[in-house]
Amino acid sequence: MKKSDDYLGMDRPITRRDMLNGLAGLALTGLMPQLSWAEQVRAPKPEDLIDATYYPPQLRGLRGNHEGSFEVSHQLARKGQTDWGPVHSGANFVYDLVVVGGGISGLSAVYFYRKKHPHARILILENHDDFGGHAKRNEFEVNGRTLIGYGGAQTMQEPSGYSRIVKDLLGDLGVEPKVFETAYDQDFFKRHKLGAGIHFDREIWGEKRMVPYDLGAFDDYIPVMPSRLSAEQAVDKMPISAEAKKQFVGLLTTKDDRLSKIPKADKWDYLYNISYRDFLVKHLGISQAEVLAVLQDLTVDSGVGIDSINAFNAMSYGGLPGWNATGLPALESDEAYIHHFPDGNASIARQLVRKMIPAVAPGDSIESLITAHFDYSQLDQADAKVQLRLNSTVTHVQNSSDPEDTAQVTVSYVQNGEAYQIKARGSILACNSSMIPYLCPELPEVQREALGFQVKIPILYTTVALRNWKAWKKLGIGATVCPGSYHINAMLDFPVSLGDYRFSETEDQPVIVHMERFPHRYNEGLTARQQYRLGSYELLTTPFDVIERNVRSQLQSMLGDGGFNAAEDIVGITVNRWSHGYSYWYNPLFDPVYDDDDDPRYPHMIGRKPFGRISIANADSAANAMMESAIEQAHRAVAELG
Repeated sequence: MKKSDDYLGMDRPITRRDMLNGLAGLALTGLMPQLSWAEQVRAPKPEDLIDATYYPPQLRGLRGNHEGSFEVSHQLARKGQTDWGPVHSGANFVYDLVVVGGGISGLSAVYFYRKKHPHARILILENHDDFGGHAKRNEFEVNGRTLIGYGGAQTMQEPSGYSRIVKDLLGDLGVEPKVFETAYDQDFFKRHKLGAGIHFDREIWGEKRMVPYDLGAFDDYIPVMPSRLSAEQAVDKMPISAEAKKQFVGLLTTKDDRLSKIPKADKWDYLYNISYRDFLVKHLGISQAEVLAVLQDLTVDSGVGIDSINAFNAMSYGGLPGWNATGLPALESDEAYIHHFPDGNASIARQLVRKMIPAVAPGDSIESLITAHFDYSQLDQADAKVQLRLNSTVTHVQNSSDPEDTAQVTVSYVQNGEAYQIKARGSILACNSSMIPYLCPELPEVQREALGFQVKIPILYTTVALRNWKAWKKLGIGATVCPGSYHINAMLDFPVSLGDYRFSETEDQPVIVHMERFPHRYNEGLTARQQYRLGSYELLTTPFDVIERNVRSQLQSMLGDGGFNAAEDIVGITVNRWSHGYSYWYNPLFDPVYDDDDDPRYPHMIGRKPFGRISIANADSAANAMMESAIEQAHRAVAELG
């Protein structure tokens, strides 16, 4: 351990560290010796035994795509393994439906199916140790107070525009979006005089500097205090050269139409098909590498840098500067970004489970749900109509070859190192599309290729519990971007109080800080999908202590001038590693893009076709990572099965 680690608090026993240090990921590239199937499949651990004490939301260390959730899938897809030892019967009867994947789409599919078939016997198989997919809940206990945070799917975005299918489901669950108009404290940041900032780390920029200015990344996202500095004043504080400052000020202040030679009707398409980096260089005269370096990673959840995102999305969705130089009308503000449960969309997953398996938690209302402690031992009861089986990785789904009984499906899976097989009258695959060709090798080749096109965006959501947020208050900062740093941003959690749960009211109380990393390469001529594959590998092979050290040193650099002490003030860290995160949406810089989102030429349209008694439901099959897409695709898949 480095001497500086003591100062950062790396010796504090607050987390469950991942002692494998990501070695499982190295097996993907042949860097580890070949092991037998028995050696490759981990032995059951105490946490695999699901009883009333089993509660994944309180686990620390590397979560998300955690150790134990992906090994069997990688053995199947990467090694071609098909034998996991003697096969046991998973049930002595035929299920009406088996759903592969317990995320929002899989849970919604079960809900829709039960509405059509109230007496159906249904089994959900989930490879992770918790349900919800990317809708993950993180909990911390700090000084007798429970902190609830989100480890994945963040918000119901613009719910007024949801389809009738989605609105009806939310209504059935008791989710009323209007409640967030009061549950979300929209005045919190302004009341505490917390603005946005840009943090420059000494090791990267030569000197440490916090510039209290919003480059646009938080505009219409978090209602922070308006920037106290003008663009000129903010840029003057940046640790960049005089020429870079001059160009940066021009970027932030120019209102001249730099696209005047392009007809107004063609400008939208032009911006959609040019990278943001090229737009800056060609039309705003940005030649200084320092300016580009500040902006490089601020495209955040696109999963790529400014060289691989189109200018329109970078400036509209990403909020990056330059729109005033396009000669186009000002962008209209979206619906307020306030529809956020304390645990993000995990509350949607939890309410779906509670509705279908009432024994898991008391109550029925959304308000009672927020602080409800789920009894996971109730998820997989043998006599229940709906069973949710965790730590279970499906390895094969096959339509019956018996000509006398074609309305049947065989599903094979591995749970805690043991192989099982069950039968059902139908199956819905609500897992990653890229895995489906390996689960169903009998699919037509063109469909397998289309499903394989889906390469998910890798994401690291780090949830940090702090003893208090005095340093944030003293610095007047509530959210910051961090150019070049390991995590590209850090922010106080969304201020939501709902039911019995109350967000931190004063700076003396504990709080959750949310940090994000989207690993990618830039200026290497790689497509977005190639970058996502490399980013996924990075996340799988990065040990927890590397991430923890970056968290501690980054927060210390950001907040040290406000009296922050990483060793004392950090009381919990949960790293939500999504090596397979957001569904891939088509990037016009690399992919053909058609006028109709459901154009039959798109891979997601080809890939989601039903196959016998097997249907496909996931966000991937809409090429859209949003919750509403996952629900709509579940509804479609259930309709296909009848």
